[in-house]
Amino acid sequence: MLSARFKNLNPYVPGEQPKDRVYIKLNANENPYPPSPKAVKAVSDAILSNPDRLGFYPDPDANELRDAIAHMLNETGGCFNNPHAKDELDFEITPDMIFCGNGSDEVLSFVFYSFFDSDRPVVFPNYTYSFYPVYCGYYNIPMKQVPLNADWTLDKEKMLEEANKNNTSIIFANPNAPTGIALKRSEVEEMILKAPKDKVFVVDEAYADFSDESCLPLLKKYKNLVIVRTFSKSLSFAGMRCGFVVADPKLIDAIFTVKNSFNHFPIDFVAKTAGTESCKDFSYYAENAKKVSKERDDFTSFLKAHGFFVIDSKTNFVFTKKDGIAGQKIYEAVKKAGILIRHFNTPGIEDFVRITIGTKEQMDMLKKVMEKI
Repeated sequence: MLSARFKNLNPYVPGEQPKDRVYIKLNANENPYPPSPKAVKAVSDAILSNPDRLGFYPDPDANELRDAIAHMLNETGGCFNNPHAKDELDFEITPDMIFCGNGSDEVLSFVFYSFFDSDRPVVFPNYTYSFYPVYCGYYNIPMKQVPLNADWTLDKEKMLEEANKNNTSIIFANPNAPTGIALKRSEVEEMILKAPKDKVFVVDEAYADFSDESCLPLLKKYKNLVIVRTFSKSLSFAGMRCGFVVADPKLIDAIFTVKNSFNHFPIDFVAKTAGTESCKDFSYYAENAKKVSKERDDFTSFLKAHGFFVIDSKTNFVFTKKDGIAGQKIYEAVKKAGILIRHFNTPGIEDFVRITIGTKEQMDMLKKVMEKI
């Protein structure tokens, strides 16, 4: 009774969501700090004053939210962690360069459908966001996964070689997941210059607010660049769902065509209200991003001092291992102490664990556990 294409599905496996016990959750790269109080109040006020709005369809294009996102990006430069990022953005991002969706996962799905062909493989690293292969299976898109270098960095030359050989697109997360390593904007630009000009070049910036810079300034020069962002990480929105694309208006129009052929109303009234107010209160989130980044660097130093190998991260997590101890054992020891971290059974990274950065109090509790491992 199942379709032939169903056989190509290999569903994404999310971080563990506990139901029977209260854990400290450091396994899904969620933000340990709550959303802006102004955003919470805006939602409460909107529902209490206009409960009938929940019974009507929302704006299908989420125009108010697109306006707010454009304003936030222009005011911050797309990097909460860098106070000078605004100065690096020497043009105005306009609302017609923004597409909003129900989380960056849905947005990525539309990107895959809009721009990647079924007759040539899309190129991405073998260790990156593990939803990319899922979408390839879902849309019957061939893929070419390029191994990382020995130092866990992207093999830019090999990725470009594969893209040019097949006249196809490249997609990767920057900073990358689960490694946490970021390419500099200048390195990304070098890749764009050498990649096929008639294919989109996609940079997934889910974690850019915890890094040093964004690729947003490159949009002025490169009309084939597509940047995907999310509210789930730096904007404490994982439970609400909102993601967006920033790209040339012509590419945004194409994504709208795909969206309107699938789900005409992806951003609901509540998410639009909370997202719009969150964008206005970006300074609140910028302070939280700085706290997370500081705690990340402190925790990295702690791990190294206790014999762990840690890849220096530009995200809200660290990727670490300890010689002689299986990653599964580290995961189990930490879980026994009431803290969830992420372990992957993927060959090649099975000795690593990925640890989301929490509050200082949460990280101090984790340190006491890690000291004993």
